[in-house]
Amino acid sequence: MALERSGRLARVLCAFLTTLTVVVAGCSDSEAPRSDADARAATGAAVRPQPEPERSRARIVFLGDSLTAGLGLPREQSVPSLIQERLLTEGFRYDVVNAGVSGDTSAGGLSRLDWSIEGDVAVLVLELGANDGLRGLPVAQLKRNLTEIITRARQRGIAVVLTGMEAPPNYGAAYTSEFRQAYRDLAEEHDVVFVPFFLDGVAGIASLNNADGIHPNAEGATIIAQRLWGVLEPLLEKHDQ
Repeated sequence: MALERSGRLARVLCAFLTTLTVVVAGCSDSEAPRSDADARAATGAAVRPQPEPERSRARIVFLGDSLTAGLGLPREQSVPSLIQERLLTEGFRYDVVNAGVSGDTSAGGLSRLDWSIEGDVAVLVLELGANDGLRGLPVAQLKRNLTEIITRARQRGIAVVLTGMEAPPNYGAAYTSEFRQAYRDLAEEHDVVFVPFFLDGVAGIASLNNADGIHPNAEGATIIAQRLWGVLEPLLEKHDQ
């Protein structure tokens, strides 16, 4: 607040504050109070500009099952955590959200979509379907759920990275082929970034998986994160230095 340096205004201000039982330190008849910046300017001292508040970071949400959650791994070794580390290393200012829930099907992911993508979400990495395949659930149902997730995310202006999955062979060749094709059809119909197989280069390799032979170990997760980074990086905006 700028005040004229007159005795009259200073006395009026002091009297007013006194009636409100507010103690004003340094209030005198000769000069009104000044801010620290005013005082430095009066003495010729440099005035430091106040830093602007840091902008909140946009988020990258990984919506998935145990493969996303990092079952059997410390949290920091999960694929989303490795992507967060890479973002920081490369100078990108995004927060990664690990919305992986072990055992989740595509229907489960759809049921928690809205709160998973609340706020400023820039990218949704969609990794669902493995449990649909393990349970032999209808492919039409899988496709319907993933379609709804993609559509609702796109309506909010969120870029989608769809990662494909393979069904186990015990349900027959026809089911396996239909299951695989569903992801390819979705990617084409919705024109989203597509990774054909989330576990590519890791599945079936004992040295890259935990003892269950299904969930990647730390080395396997690193391979997956490296491949995902190749499709994520073009979608991101580098923070102005």
